[in-house]
Amino acid sequence: MGILDTLGEVAGAVAAVESAKKLDPNAGLLTEAAAAIAGFEGAGALESLAAKKKKPETEGEAESNDADNQGDDSQS
Repeated sequence: MGILDTLGEVAGAVAAVESAKKLDPNAGLLTEAAAAIAGFEGAGALESLAAKKKKPETEGEAESNDADNQGDDSQS
């Protein structure tokens, strides 16, 4: 886990707290804490998802995905 990952999670927490304050200006400390935790965890989950998508597939995985997706066009 690098410094950029941590900064992204902190930015997610700050954004969530600010959003909670905009929705409810009288929000208490527990509400802000819950928003911070949710933002931190959500940003971490998004970063891990993005890292998974960036990871290059091995040749075998790419071939199996192509075979699985060949019949998907007719299903609508």
